[in-house]
Amino acid sequence: MWTVVASCLAPLLIIYATGWIMKWRHPKCNGILPPGSMGLPLIGETLSLIFPSYSLDLHPFIKKRLKKYGLIFRTSIAFRPVVISADPEINNYLIQQEGKLLEVWYLDTFSKIFKQEGDSRMNAAGKVHKYLRHIFLDHFGAEILKEKLLTQIEACVNKSLCSWSSQEFVEVKHAASVMGLNFGAEHMIGYNAENSSGNLSQKYTRVIEGLMSFPINFPGTAYYKCLKEHKEVVTMLKDMLKERRVSPETRRGDFLDHLIVDMEKEEFMTDDFAVQLVFGGLFANYESVSPVLALCLSLLAKHPLVLQQLTAEHETILNNRTNLDSPLTWDEYKSMTFTLQVVNETLRLANVAPGLLRRVLKDIEVKGVTIPAGWTVMVVNSALQMNPSIFKDPLEFNPWRWKDLDGHVISKNFMPFGGGTRQCAGAEYSRAFLATFLHVLVTKYRWILIKGGSIVRNPMLGFGNGIHIKFCEKKN
Repeated sequence: MWTVVASCLAPLLIIYATGWIMKWRHPKCNGILPPGSMGLPLIGETLSLIFPSYSLDLHPFIKKRLKKYGLIFRTSIAFRPVVISADPEINNYLIQQEGKLLEVWYLDTFSKIFKQEGDSRMNAAGKVHKYLRHIFLDHFGAEILKEKLLTQIEACVNKSLCSWSSQEFVEVKHAASVMGLNFGAEHMIGYNAENSSGNLSQKYTRVIEGLMSFPINFPGTAYYKCLKEHKEVVTMLKDMLKERRVSPETRRGDFLDHLIVDMEKEEFMTDDFAVQLVFGGLFANYESVSPVLALCLSLLAKHPLVLQQLTAEHETILNNRTNLDSPLTWDEYKSMTFTLQVVNETLRLANVAPGLLRRVLKDIEVKGVTIPAGWTVMVVNSALQMNPSIFKDPLEFNPWRWKDLDGHVISKNFMPFGGGTRQCAGAEYSRAFLATFLHVLVTKYRWILIKGGSIVRNPMLGFGNGIHIKFCEKKN
């Protein structure tokens, strides 16, 4: 009897599985889907995307499919259908549709960390997004940089490089992450790394390690450790928020105090939202500048002519001062023409993230194809920055190229900090931090690349075995 039942069920199961696989490979769409492949059932083409690449060029996953299918194609990543676009016209259009046809979307690992379950405010448009942009510009924008932050960044860099020079060598990506986080945490919440009982940078390091892993919440996994450290940081921030609210004498007029004042005026400002906002700001300070700075030092070590002109520019700044020990001024920062070309060229090559992720709210018809509602779009700005028709020999580190590039061309093809309403509010802060670091470095220190420096993309920018550098103070 069981043989008969099995012989009847087997064909039905085969028919069902075949039908399910066909639906997976050919998703429903009220129009024409972009060309492409959905890959294996469920996991799609995720494995191809996270397979490491060892070049500054576009990740092979994206580059091969752009060559095969054109500037827009479909795939499936992390159990979700995705359309990937490297088309400049389409990308510019999509960026302008934030809050209308699109909303910010995060990988499941990021979603668990950066927003509360069911809380859509962290990717909101409209009033909430305007508030988020406003408060970060208040504390990290051009005005506060000009007023006091630039001087404080210089002091932080001086202190960090002094400490680094006393060591045999440092792994510069990690050291720069710690420097950025400690500076941001002091500015945002009054955190003092030397006097604190908890090691905030260590906790953020473990969070980062788990973010790009599969979301398997089991003891011993990177994701489990990530969630554990996130919970501890959130608890610390909640306790700090509570203490400041009940003890006004502890307030410092910083980012956290700004949030506390606004919590009395804005309905959307809950305790959880405020804490997540601080957590995200600290995360940005930890991760945004460090890979670019590490890559920059690695490239400068291999391009002595670039370093020579960079050093000359900063020595000219010192020679024009009446007092050599004066702090860096805003006018001096703005005069760093070649330095900012070096920063732009490093940002262009770094392409820290492969693209911007957005979730489609309504069907989008563009250039003869349809992107269905519910799908995810990846806007690959990095492809623009590697376009040989815009940037000749795109894999070459050539800061001088920026001298001849038209401003309109740059605005359309260079978006390291995103674009549209979601352009990073910390863009000027990041550039100023990098430029200030280079100013202190080339005027006061020499350095030698000891080992490491090989590029690893999976798909985020990383460095195989790190970048280990020996810093030595210059002798007068």
